[in-house]
Amino acid sequence: MVLDITAILAGTVAAATPLIFAGLGELVSERTGVINLGVEGMMLVGAIAGFAFAAQYEASVASALLVGGLAGMIMALMFAFFTLSLSTNQSACGLALTIFGIGISAFIGQNYVSTALPGLGSLDIPLLSEIPFVGPILFQQNYVVYLSILAFFIVWWVLAKTRLGLLLKAVGESPESAHAMGYNVLAIRYGAVMFGGLMAGIGGAFLSTVYTPMWIENMVAGRGWIAIALVVFAAWKPTRLMLGAYLFGGVTILQFHAQALGLKVPNEFLAALPYVATIIVLVIISRDKKLLKMNLPASLGKTFVP
Repeated sequence: MVLDITAILAGTVAAATPLIFAGLGELVSERTGVINLGVEGMMLVGAIAGFAFAAQYEASVASALLVGGLAGMIMALMFAFFTLSLSTNQSACGLALTIFGIGISAFIGQNYVSTALPGLGSLDIPLLSEIPFVGPILFQQNYVVYLSILAFFIVWWVLAKTRLGLLLKAVGESPESAHAMGYNVLAIRYGAVMFGGLMAGIGGAFLSTVYTPMWIENMVAGRGWIAIALVVFAAWKPTRLMLGAYLFGGVTILQFHAQALGLKVPNEFLAALPYVATIIVLVIISRDKKLLKMNLPASLGKTFVP
């Protein structure tokens, strides 16, 4: 049996969407020197918050995404308070945030296990959606997919073309120098971390209300960790992160289509493919020490006390 390449590529674009949201948020946070390993937990809390709101009040997907984003921001605010205001270890707090997110999402979600949502149909762009091959892949998606692409362009533009982008980079490279110049380093880092929480929450809410419009315990299934790995893979550059998200999205989709080829491969192995790909990519990237040294924010993971 021949695989439908168009369907695979269209699915790849959709599967990459939560990774793009979460990855862009983490990238901005790390650009200021803060590494948040709680992305998985923030995505899970955003997923259950958005789903519960949509199921309880029959709300629109847009409202559910907003609620999921706000829930992610609250989680990020907790992380920022402990790591920035109290100067605790960022890695330990991030891991604790993920564990907390897994637990609280499972607790809240136990009442929604058998609930399903109507989902979201595609928004076909006139004329462009009719282009052979390319049209079904890029221009017959739901509007949240288009929103993720817009978010990429906005983040890229801010980081590369604006004074705010330079300020974020300055804080990540040398918070002491930025503080000496009169900038409020902690406030800037707070803003970046909360933006990361917003994006992670939106990514999680997309999973539960659009991509798989039902609640499944731990449904993020490691995407938060992949998003963190994507930031390293991308060398803290939005364009590379976007390409990496589509790469991992493609690996995820291939596991669902592999059986169509008649391949007798255990389902467990196919399910592990995205994570195997993550390990391989990180090993390859870690060998290029020059690339990492050139792009790694100098103060990443380091505590700053004014």
